[in-house]
Amino acid sequence: MVDTFGLLCYICNMKYNEDKILKEISDYIKSTYGQHYSVGTDGFQVQDLFKTLNIGKDFCHANAIKYLCRYGKKNGYNRADLLKAVHYVILLLNYDKEK
Repeated sequence: MVDTFGLLCYICNMKYNEDKILKEISDYIKSTYGQHYSVGTDGFQVQDLFKTLNIGKDFCHANAIKYLCRYGKKNGYNRADLLKAVHYVILLLNYDKEK
């Protein structure tokens, strides 16, 4: 399988390391699927329950805000807070696409 994103990033030579940051975000999100966020062999996540209850979008919105507000306050300038906020924004983008 060709990594077209990686190839595009290589060609573009992103000035502010966006390519490296996007890879970090991708790696972080992939890691959440092996952590406590995923339940059982079917990959069911709590987010699936929220979506079924029609509160998934609001939950993601609120959590993105929470982690952005927490950045710099809890554990200092914790990069993990930014990664979590971005993850929730990506989930929001997915909900927006489903309209």
